[in-house]
Amino acid sequence: MSIEVKNLVKVFDEKRVIDDVSFKVNNGETLAVVGFSGSGKSTILKLICGLLEPDSGEIITSEGDIAMVFQYSALFDSMNVADNIAFALRERKDLRNKYKENDIKRIVAEKLELVGLKGIENKFPSELSGGMQKRVSFARAIVTEPNSILYDEPTSGLDPISSTLIEDYIVRLKDETNAASVVVTHQMSTITRTADRVVMLYDGKIVFEGTPEEMLRQDTPYTKQFVTASLDGPMHMMTE
Repeated sequence: MSIEVKNLVKVFDEKRVIDDVSFKVNNGETLAVVGFSGSGKSTILKLICGLLEPDSGEIITSEGDIAMVFQYSALFDSMNVADNIAFALRERKDLRNKYKENDIKRIVAEKLELVGLKGIENKFPSELSGGMQKRVSFARAIVTEPNSILYDEPTSGLDPISSTLIEDYIVRLKDETNAASVVVTHQMSTITRTADRVVMLYDGKIVFEGTPEEMLRQDTPYTKQFVTASLDGPMHMMTE
């Protein structure tokens, strides 16, 4: 088991943003966390990777790194692609003396080739399209061989073709790394193309858990409203 969340609770300003949430993600499995704005999706990722502390509950992860792919890539503008990807290898205390520069160059080249961007080490983020920046952020995330990969709205701001490409690389990285992956998204294509299972949040609680196929059947008021993007139903829009 790579990620297990047990009875997780997070409170902001006396509001339970995450309210007794539990789920598991196995190695080599992708879980999509979906829901309307304000449902607690991104908070879940921040809790898993340690950016936030839970008020109660437990998060159990396998030994090894947890990688985070941020919504807007979060690359360092002043660094070229190679230095962005190698940043953790050079700066983390537990890694900075582990690799020689030749090793780092080899690892960076391998990760770039894995995301289909061979030979762009010397380019800067400003020279890349949004989709290419996103793939560089994927390469940076997997440079430490993580056990788990967390994606926050990975196709946000991308055109449909770039979104499809990014979705394909999420699947490829899962297969290549055997990592447990959690994808926060609201896009149906991302859910159906990348996810093995889906957890739907509303008001901090899980209101549906199942496969993408089960969600698409719209057997519950929550899945029906989400899939059809209807204003009518049990869920009401909130602001995160």
